[in-house]
Amino acid sequence: MYNVKTEKSEQYFEAIIQLRHPSQEGINCVVNAIKKKPGVFIAQEIKQKDGVDIYMSSQRFARSIGKLLKKSFKGTLKESKRLFGMNRQKSRQIYRGTILFRFEDKEDKKQN
Repeated sequence: MYNVKTEKSEQYFEAIIQLRHPSQEGINCVVNAIKKKPGVFIAQEIKQKDGVDIYMSSQRFARSIGKLLKKSFKGTLKESKRLFGMNRQKSRQIYRGTILFRFEDKEDKKQN
C-alpha cells in the first residue's frame, strides 16, 4: 500500500463566498456547513466594510452552500467564475468561482 498525501496547502482555494450585509446566523450557517464537510476547509476569511469574504477549497461545495443560503435566508444569489490557469497535463482550463449572496437588508424593508 502506498501512503499518498492528498492534503492541499492551507492557502489553496477554488472559490470565494462573498456574504454582504450578513447576520451572524448567516455567517455561522456557512462556517458550520464547511466544518461538517470532510476534505473542505476555509483558507482565508477577510472582513469587508459591508460583509465578509470566505475563501474555501471546493468550488462545487461553495455552489451548494449558495443554494443552501438562498433556501434558508432572504436575499439574492449570484454565481460567477473566472479563468485562473491551465492544467497542462489534461489541457483543460481551470476556473475559480465566486458566490455572492446579498442578504436582504432590514433597513431596505422598512423604507418600502
